[in-house]
Amino acid sequence: MIKQVSAGIVLYHKADHEIQYLILQYIAGHWDFPKGKLEPGETKIQAAIRELAEETNLRQVHIKEGFEDSLIYNFKDFKGNMIEKTVYFFVGEIVVMNRVILSREHRDYMWLPFEQAVQKLTYQNAKDILMHANNFLMR
Repeated sequence: MIKQVSAGIVLYHKADHEIQYLILQYIAGHWDFPKGKLEPGETKIQAAIRELAEETNLRQVHIKEGFEDSLIYNFKDFKGNMIEKTVYFFVGEIVVMNRVILSREHRDYMWLPFEQAVQKLTYQNAKDILMHANNFLMR
């Protein structure tokens, strides 16, 4: 089995005293967070910030210290290889709200409050990450 490591950000901003989270719709149709593979020499946080910029055009984010969560799942790649993927997530607040410009990997995005974001996310492991992130921010 091939092992992959990725990193992503549970990105939020505050609108009218309410936290809203960014979720992306991938080409395959599922809703998830911005994330992607680490490049050689990159830290997990560097990869998460780079992937956010590449996938959304949002470049100025403040990573909140004290939060790191991960999930592991298996899938078959397009060549039929079994992949074990570990994805590390960080929580980040958008500093400058630029216009979201999606990469070719995505078809849509939404800024949603916690309850709506949990309902919209496709996979339970992403919902769990969001619950952990939201609990972290509410402390």
